[in-house]
Amino acid sequence: MQKTGRLTGRVAIITGAAQGIGAEYAHRLAAEGAAVAVADIADGSEVVAAITAEGGKAIALHVDVTNADSVRAMVQGTVESFGHIDVLVNNAGLFATLEFKSLDKISSAEWDRVMSVNVRGVFECCKAAAPEMQRRQYGKIVNIASAIVFKGTPLLAHYVASKGAVVALTRALARELGEAGIRVNSLAPGLTVSDNVASNPSWQGAISSNNIASRAIKREALPADLAGTLVYLCSEESDFMTGQALVVDGGSIMH
Repeated sequence: MQKTGRLTGRVAIITGAAQGIGAEYAHRLAAEGAAVAVADIADGSEVVAAITAEGGKAIALHVDVTNADSVRAMVQGTVESFGHIDVLVNNAGLFATLEFKSLDKISSAEWDRVMSVNVRGVFECCKAAAPEMQRRQYGKIVNIASAIVFKGTPLLAHYVASKGAVVALTRALARELGEAGIRVNSLAPGLTVSDNVASNPSWQGAISSNNIASRAIKREALPADLAGTLVYLCSEESDFMTGQALVVDGGSIMH
């Protein structure tokens, strides 16, 4: 674990960080020197233990991103532990467990659930964290969107719509919060082989192979492939960049 890095002295909240891609994000930001709040509805203690064993700083916080009180407690817990907040990574979302369904097969309840976690969760976290960043006149918000927004992939209308909303919200907040020194960008990964994706049959076979075939770099994407771009968006190196969507998918989407 590096003792100094591009994020030394910074404090980052990462939602959905107890496993998978979120855990990779937490490890990478900690390795760059950030103190990390591993925030998840699941238990993040194993991720925290691994980070601290490597010499990093981390705490585990329980959060339901759809619950405003829970999100405010997450922010308060981070400030109480580390003194302030510099970075918010809105990673929590529903994806890997979703099944491909035609529009008429997606229930209203499933639609609402996806929107609640993937869109309102981002809204609640930004709303709660922004005042802490405004107080310091500096901050980085990275909303995890998806390259699928730019493809319009069928049979996942609820997910595609939710991540499209994340891109739109990112742009609106970038303009609203820019004068307070808060940069708001989105990271849009392609299909990435997390543990949950690997265990979902819907993402195997032709879906996976066709996705790889569409890329300029023809291999599977791993969580580690996303972490470098995240560090850039969280660091001072991207201080003059806001409102953007960076696609990291091996060149399947070029825009």
